[in-house]
Amino acid sequence: MPHTARIRAHGRAFEQIAAFHPELTALRRELHAHPEIGFEEHYTARRVVESLKVCGVDEVHTGIGKTGVVAVIHGRQRTSGRMIGLRADMDALPMVEHNDFAWKSTRPGMMHGCGHDGHTAMLIGAARYLAETRRFDGTAVLIFQPGEEGFAGAKAMIEDGLFDRFPVQAVYGMHNWPQMRPGTVGVNPGPMMAAADRVTIEVSGKGGHGAHPYLTVDPVLVSAHIITAVQSIVSRNVRAVDSAVISLCAMKAGDIGAFSVVPGEASLVGTVRTFHPEVQSLVERRLNEVCSGVALGLGAAAHVKYERIYPATINSPEEARFAASVATSLVGREHVDTEMDPSMGAEDFSFMLQVKPGAYLRLGQGGEGSCFLHNSRYDFNDEVLPLGAALHAGLIEQGMPLPQA
Repeated sequence: MPHTARIRAHGRAFEQIAAFHPELTALRRELHAHPEIGFEEHYTARRVVESLKVCGVDEVHTGIGKTGVVAVIHGRQRTSGRMIGLRADMDALPMVEHNDFAWKSTRPGMMHGCGHDGHTAMLIGAARYLAETRRFDGTAVLIFQPGEEGFAGAKAMIEDGLFDRFPVQAVYGMHNWPQMRPGTVGVNPGPMMAAADRVTIEVSGKGGHGAHPYLTVDPVLVSAHIITAVQSIVSRNVRAVDSAVISLCAMKAGDIGAFSVVPGEASLVGTVRTFHPEVQSLVERRLNEVCSGVALGLGAAAHVKYERIYPATINSPEEARFAASVATSLVGREHVDTEMDPSMGAEDFSFMLQVKPGAYLRLGQGGEGSCFLHNSRYDFNDEVLPLGAALHAGLIEQGMPLPQA
């Protein structure tokens, strides 16, 4: 198996899926060449549907959450009454790709810079294996989700009746992780990804001539003090044992060509990342207080708009332990990190975990020196496709085992 020489894994699922590794690689690279952003995944969804039908799944449902696709595969038996969901995201990023391989993006300003093409291909691989073997007692629900990158596609699918139509008892998702070696898996029984909130701060002052600043209320100066002051929220208001990040990432004020004009207004935009709702609420309250107080002290006014975009991704302990055991059966205990450090990044799989028990895993695909996610030279490592697909399949087979003869 030359395609999987670098990956050491066990079990018939991995071995059977490895046999059609070239087909999965071809599909993954086709999707990479045709990226689509949130809720515009028409080509991607069509290819997913075509692939699922070739795989021989029992049902294919389209248009859930706009461009979402759901496949249903029945096990050899259904006496357990169990139903487990597996989720993969399909959308790309609005960014320019700087790779030069044959399967680079053919669409200007769009790129699969986060590996969702690989996630989709892995779940297709699991679909083929599960439909061919059906070695489980229950129903597998495969969820191909649109709009993860800032569009809350998981929420859209849920609001469109996803779990009413497919009442799974548990749901699992996974994401490639370039900082982990191929053949490794990470999970923990709690927070995996942070909540992502958007902060917009509007500062109102009084414009005028840069040579006569005493006649102005300079919103640029006020903004500079706000940028510094809000950093005290994490260091002085959030407990040291809790985690929080406040990053003001962009500022707009005045005209870059008007070097002697003090503008009347300035805008700041940034993000807040937290794991616990009480910390999230604390940061929101203190941001309003600090920004208003700093601005008032300098003769200006500040208005804070705080938007809660994605909740934190919190694994259910029981499902996380189960997922770790499945991963262990594939790659061995030494290659599974069951106390994975959470990331301050965000993930809209969190919406699914708010309504269903489940777990979110990380699949190693890189290692030291690998290009990280959202980089213009990133590419998914096709070597891990069989392992990711086998991990999906293992969650189904071991989560809904056939009765012993």
